[in-house]
This record gives sequence, C-alpha cells and structure tokens, in this order.
Amino acid sequence: MEPAGPAERGTLPDAEEFVRFCYRRRRVCWPELYDEMCAVASRGLYRGMGPEELGELGIGFSLYQTPRLAAIVGRVVADEQAQRARLGQLIRRETRRVDPQIPSSGSSSPDVRTVATGTDALVGDTSPDPEPGIRLALAAVGA
Repeated sequence: MEPAGPAERGTLPDAEEFVRFCYRRRRVCWPELYDEMCAVASRGLYRGMGPEELGELGIGFSLYQTPRLAAIVGRVVADEQAQRARLGQLIRRETRRVDPQIPSSGSSSPDVRTVATGTDALVGDTSPDPEPGIRLALAAVGA
C-alpha cells in the first residue's frame, strides 16, 4: 500500500472543492464523476493543478485511494443535491408568496411558468417593481 498522505489524515476543504468543481461541470455520480475528475486533473482545469498537486490536497486517483475518493464524492454529491432541493423549495415557496394565482402543479405548460414581475421577487423584496414589464420565468431542468 501507499504511505499515508493528506488523504489519510482527513478531508481537506480544498479536496472537497475540487470534487464540487468537477461535479458542477458534469452532474453525474460515481464512477462517471471519477472519469471527469481524472480529465480535469490531467488538463489542469482546477486552479492549474495536475494530479501531483491534487495529491497534496488529498485527491488520489490510484486503486488504493479510490475508496477514500469515493467517500468524498458521496459527501459532496449529497451536499450539492440537498442544496438544489432547498433552492427548489425556496423557489416554490416564493412563487406562491409572490403570485398566488400561479398554480403549483398542473399548469398548461409544465416546463415553464411565469413566476413574478420584478427582478427581486425571489429574494423577498417587497419594494415597488424597479422595471415594470420584466417577467421572470423558470424552466424545469432535469438533474
């Protein structure tokens, strides 16, 4: 086995940020995300870091390091999916608050619904509409 390095001592925030960067580039799970991480590392797309520099952060691509890398991926992907779910709940809640006339389901066009007039409606701003006539539309996007 390889000697214990940073990956054996605990997950460093930069290691999780690397995984998050790769996951946001291509929203797939293990093992497809492993392929994306290898591609990013080989091209130096994350802060110009290659496999050696990423190894210093605790990201290892060897056979012995993949279980630990898979665990980091699992945590990051779960966190990213939870954040997306919370954002979706916030959008649905704000949609109903801003314009209760908008049906929450069964609309004539299920993929796109007009949400609100104004640019700050989703963050809870109750000030007058700064740009009358601007309408915000949301489109459903698959995970």
